[in-house]
Amino acid sequence: MTTLENAQRGTTMHAWPAIVVGFLGSLILSIGSWSVGWVAPNSGINSATWLAPFRTTELGVTTGTIMLTVGAWGMIWGWLRLGRVLRRPARNFKGKYEFPPDSMRTINWAVGIWSLPQLFALTIFSRDMLAYLNQGRQVLAGQNPYELGISNLPNWFQLGTDTMWAEDATPYGPMFLWIEGAIVGITGVGQPDIAIFMFRLVSLLGVAMIMYYVPKLAEMQGWDPARAQWISAANPLFIISFVASGHNDSLMVGFMVAAIFAVWRGHGVLAVLMMSLSIGMKVISIVLLPFIGLWWAGRNASKLKVFWYWCITLGLTVAIMLTVGWINGYGLDWVKVIAGTGSIWSWWSPIGAGGELLRVAVVELGLGDGEWVMPTVRLAGRLLSVVIVLVLMFAGTYDQILARATWSFAAIVVLSPVIHPWYLLWLLPLFVMLGIKSNWQLRWVIFTVAFFTAYGAGDQLYVWQFLELGNAMQALSWGLSILLAIWVLYYDPWTSPMFKNQWHLRQTWWRMVLAYQRWKRSRSQAGQ
Repeated sequence: MTTLENAQRGTTMHAWPAIVVGFLGSLILSIGSWSVGWVAPNSGINSATWLAPFRTTELGVTTGTIMLTVGAWGMIWGWLRLGRVLRRPARNFKGKYEFPPDSMRTINWAVGIWSLPQLFALTIFSRDMLAYLNQGRQVLAGQNPYELGISNLPNWFQLGTDTMWAEDATPYGPMFLWIEGAIVGITGVGQPDIAIFMFRLVSLLGVAMIMYYVPKLAEMQGWDPARAQWISAANPLFIISFVASGHNDSLMVGFMVAAIFAVWRGHGVLAVLMMSLSIGMKVISIVLLPFIGLWWAGRNASKLKVFWYWCITLGLTVAIMLTVGWINGYGLDWVKVIAGTGSIWSWWSPIGAGGELLRVAVVELGLGDGEWVMPTVRLAGRLLSVVIVLVLMFAGTYDQILARATWSFAAIVVLSPVIHPWYLLWLLPLFVMLGIKSNWQLRWVIFTVAFFTAYGAGDQLYVWQFLELGNAMQALSWGLSILLAIWVLYYDPWTSPMFKNQWHLRQTWWRMVLAYQRWKRSRSQAGQ
């Protein structure tokens, strides 16, 4: 262990250089976004003559791509350096390392400072907020976004929404549609940039809830709350996804962790209300509803009592959602979001990649056009995830409910045909509550955060078609990311120890083998 990691030297004073570097990275990334970020076609930004050289010339776009990528890796460097400076041998909490008692404030300052420049960035890493604009128009026009795509709106393309939404129904919850409608109603169609800023402010409410509840929940499980905050909220993927990209997933996760905190404190009705709000933002969080009922039923609850609390939990949720559906006129049409398997897929998903590879194999073997393959694989993945959730609902002890809920949610995500980078942020707070150890587990988090941050920087670039530089800029960004990843994760003495050291895969595998042998012996003894 280096002197810098010693308990006596692991003070917040050493954290500020890392915070400054992370801020500079966020600032450079935000400046780069003004070159290659997404803008609605009817935005006044497109007519800004002072910005035109930065967005419409080869030199400007190349410079913007470099700044965006380097800025993202500056944030990764600051995050890793901050964690290394603050960690010290654990004395008061579970795990190998903990952070100093006064480090929570430092980490919260870091998140705020790193987030500030991105409030004023152009849309990067995803243009879902541009879809929010047109869905808000649908709400104001009296259309049902669960039945009609945005192509039913006049001039829908002027807001820059991805064409994938042209005919597809919205995947968002009915309460978030109110937020979309309210913001577009305030700003009007002609002010998309102000609307984008307001969506970011709304997303910050979810960020605040996550930052408030996750450390408390982790501490209730015996883990260091400051370290939990560093892992879950200070990582660049969290900040970019929920500030620059403004994803409503922050609200879903925020209300979800608020529900868990409420039920752990014995407030079951409040927990159901919070879960209903979470479902109202994005329906996928409904998978945690039965586990709220399990917690509410209490330790040593009989099967009859558990069933009764499941009925109460479901009944209250249905009553709330029926009321919402009656007010907005959509009824329970949001259930279609659960039943549907979607029309897109991604290589990061085992289901999506497996389905596409199987389709190619079917075509190459001359067994047909293979159009049936992906829908079949999607359906199989959905059914398997439902089976896993049902098994985990019934199998396990009270103390395992958090793990059962976490792995149920993970099954829904992993067995989905598409996995977006920010889906990691659905699961990360739950795994932080379970406890992420400073071995391969933390290294895996670092790898996924770094990979998906680099992926967003290279994949979601807006480059004018007449420049014919789109593919070249993607290659440039990925090339820079590879070089910077090698340096930051493997060679930089200030950050590389956080990733390349202490994976402990062999030891973890051996512990799993021993645990299996103990379980096998206990089963044989029980049979005797």
